[in-house]
Amino acid sequence: MTSVSHSSSTSARSGAIDVSKYLDVKVYVKLLGGRQISGVLKGWDPLVNLVLDEAVEQLRDPDDPYRTTGKERKLGLVVIRGTCLVSVFPVEGAEEIDNPFETA
Repeated sequence: MTSVSHSSSTSARSGAIDVSKYLDVKVYVKLLGGRQISGVLKGWDPLVNLVLDEAVEQLRDPDDPYRTTGKERKLGLVVIRGTCLVSVFPVEGAEEIDNPFETA
């Protein structure tokens, strides 16, 4: 049997991405499957599981999953698993643009 010892410098691990600059900031979160949620980032862990408060989901068109309906669903306090994340970005400084691949 082999024993493994850990030094104090290796026991503290950082997450895959640094989201600390977004703490208590409203963020957009895009998930696998196309869901989009916005809310105030309240916490995270090294696996980038996120805790959002005042979360709101932007509902998708059931016939076209790439288009939002403009309707929202209030979720409140949510935990989002890091394995489902596609992107996280702040609401402040972000703007929505037209989809260049969408045919008019």
